[in-house]
Amino acid sequence: MKFGTKTIHAGLEPDPDTGAIMTPIYQTSTYVQSSPGKHKGFEYARTQNPTRLALEQNLASLENGKHARCFASGMAAVDAVIKLLKPGDEVISTNDLYGGTYRIFTKVFADYGIKFHFVPMNDVEAVKAKMNSHTKMLWLETPTNPMMNIIDIQALADLGKEQGAMIVVDNTFASPYLQNPINLGADIVVHSITKYLGGHSDTVMGCTVVKDTELDEKLGFLQNSCGAVPGPQDCFLVLRGIKTLHVRMQRHCENGRIIAEYLNEHSKVDRIYWPGLPSLPGHEVAKKQMRDFGGMLSFVLKGDKMEDAFRTLEKLKLFALAESLGGVESLAGHPASMTHASIPAEERAKTGLSDSLIRLSVGIEDAGDLVEDLEQAIG
Repeated sequence: MKFGTKTIHAGLEPDPDTGAIMTPIYQTSTYVQSSPGKHKGFEYARTQNPTRLALEQNLASLENGKHARCFASGMAAVDAVIKLLKPGDEVISTNDLYGGTYRIFTKVFADYGIKFHFVPMNDVEAVKAKMNSHTKMLWLETPTNPMMNIIDIQALADLGKEQGAMIVVDNTFASPYLQNPINLGADIVVHSITKYLGGHSDTVMGCTVVKDTELDEKLGFLQNSCGAVPGPQDCFLVLRGIKTLHVRMQRHCENGRIIAEYLNEHSKVDRIYWPGLPSLPGHEVAKKQMRDFGGMLSFVLKGDKMEDAFRTLEKLKLFALAESLGGVESLAGHPASMTHASIPAEERAKTGLSDSLIRLSVGIEDAGDLVEDLEQAIG
């Protein structure tokens, strides 16, 4: 099946009892058993739910994996993955990553004896320099949030395999439409489903996708034991959202290109970060591992003043000033005070994340209207 067909059909069948073409919302906490231990594959809704199972099968297919597990949020998925480790293990992560991930690494799991190293992972030698016998996981985001750095998944997967380290890729910014890390050697793909997969800013959810059955069983044990599972209503909404993922992503990419090229030529814009620009370091790697370049971008105004960034954000009308990304509507954010505020200023500065950086999630509105909004806001 091609990707567009998968979004609509993979893992999904008409309801066997009624013929309903849409997967029903199984709003139940438990399931009747005909005899102790004898049931129809479902016992208790924290452990299994038919609506959630349909979504997990669909997600596994989209990422070219075999198994998926859904969690109550993207951070719950991150939490489950790190719980695969034990005290004394070490993780090498990109130094430019989502603030919530940085926070759970440094403020939660570091207290349990797991050590984290943050390096520019677009430099394979920098990763290699931090690797040792305790390195059990490489944690990648690509494109990174919010600096849009591109990390060579296959190169780091090869390095990780040599050292026996697990490769985890947060694929939220790209979505399965643009990039499939499992094809490039990743062991686990993580998504904040809240973003492009849901696509309509109406659900909070996360997932893991793997090919290895034993690894999936470990994640399933954590999913069931720790209990951070999504409800069936949210799973239904995501299944509905995924059916248009391919057409939405096409428009996100088209609009992203128009906005990036507009900002790249703007007299008041100093720097712009978007993988599709040949001037961006990592562009060639992005061309190799992505099908297109997406709708996420960041930019800095000339003068690099936070007050100018705030003024621009306050004047935007179509771009809503809000956290999150990947919905049909365009959003603008100020990472230093919003999504990445949990990262210390000195650490943000090391990655180039200045206090005046603006991040855009370009939606699927008419691109001309979005350009006009930016024009009146930037001035």
